[in-house]
Amino acid sequence: MGISFNAASLLNGNGIDVNAVVGELQATTSKQLTLWQQQQYVLQNKASLLTGINTDLSSLASAVQALADPIGAFSAVTATSSLPAVVTATASSSASPGNHTLVVSGLASSGTVYTAALADSKTSFLPTGATTGDIVLQVGGSSGTTHDVQITAGTNDTISTLADYINQQSQANNWGVTASVLTDVSGSRIAISSQATGSPSALAVTTNTTSLAFQPPVGGTDAVFTVDGIPFSSSSNTVTDAISGVTLNLVSPYTGQVQVAVSPDQSQVTSALTNFVSAYNRVMADLNGQFAVDPNTHNQGPLGSDAGLRTLQTSLLSDVTFTVNGSGGLVNLAALGIDMQNDGTLSIDAQKVSSALASNPSGVQDFFQNLTTGFATNFNKDLSSLTAPTQGPLNLDLTENQTQQADLTDRMANFQTQLATQRQYLIAQFSSVNASLQLYPFLLQQVLSQLGNTSSTSSNSSATKGTSTS
Repeated sequence: MGISFNAASLLNGNGIDVNAVVGELQATTSKQLTLWQQQQYVLQNKASLLTGINTDLSSLASAVQALADPIGAFSAVTATSSLPAVVTATASSSASPGNHTLVVSGLASSGTVYTAALADSKTSFLPTGATTGDIVLQVGGSSGTTHDVQITAGTNDTISTLADYINQQSQANNWGVTASVLTDVSGSRIAISSQATGSPSALAVTTNTTSLAFQPPVGGTDAVFTVDGIPFSSSSNTVTDAISGVTLNLVSPYTGQVQVAVSPDQSQVTSALTNFVSAYNRVMADLNGQFAVDPNTHNQGPLGSDAGLRTLQTSLLSDVTFTVNGSGGLVNLAALGIDMQNDGTLSIDAQKVSSALASNPSGVQDFFQNLTTGFATNFNKDLSSLTAPTQGPLNLDLTENQTQQADLTDRMANFQTQLATQRQYLIAQFSSVNASLQLYPFLLQQVLSQLGNTSSTSSNSSATKGTSTS
């Protein structure tokens, strides 16, 4: 739209709209700025897409690394018990596969001593007329440590105050015992229990000058069991040294046998394979979304012409169709139960994978982790290159994109500075013109007024001359 002026309007004193005129003059020039802004939006959109694909590619690299890790999922083992109510088991990666027979004859127990019932918990248990007493508690059997409990009337001569006193001493001096008051229909009694289990926790009262009647000690025994016919004893019901790499948790005595099986943990391998397939499919879906042609616009995605993405797709398809000889017939992913679909994504047959792991676990591991021909070993190397910070194709694209964005940003900043300078100059020029136009009616009035005065003077002069002549 061009600039036009109405002469009549310009000369009536209203002048011109300076900002509008300057805006019109700069409108055409400003189109270049709009074009650059559109180009920058396209670059920003591409950068966002590249970053998203790069993130998914990094996730794929992590999933493949998990399959290539020699101490990862393939080294995981699990331990299962035929009778979890008797014994449970967990295995570390150092455990060797195998079957073991256990017989649990007895559990480790904590030592306890307790008294006969009293009428209540707040009556002194000192003998009549006595103001002091003495109780000696031994922890750890006949050769264990003794603790002298001095009884003083009014201080700790009831089973309630005695329990508090023993707990305070135990906490302060690490006696390893806990005292409590138990009340039932027969009355109240004090019970002292070891905080540990097994023979080191056995308790006994070796001296008692009070009227408390301590019952024979109970507990304080070691767990007794056999593993594959070999006898064991343990002060704890959690046993870590009977089967290498396996932790046994003894739950209950049992006269029969319990089978504990240590075997490769298929669930972890299956989970690692599932994670790999999911991560790979995300990357392929990203690439397919860019290369697919929209039936309405007949255009590909914003990155459809990106050579780096083509390089990435070609490399991934080559890696995922990797084939080797050996491994017990496991020559490629398809033999394991992972098939390629028409769009390049993968599908996993969980039953087939499980069967392969059960029948040939070493072959599956060799297929993935062989040092020279391993699927994950080689795929991991390629992904290291594809995700390299300086040489990876997507990172190269992102670097170039950032350079282009920075260049456009500089151009736009410089251009906006030039427009601002030009605008100031034009506003100054047209403001001066506008001032003149606004003064025009007054100047015209002055001119007309002067012309009128001149005309009037001339008329008067002519009339005067005519009178004189006559």
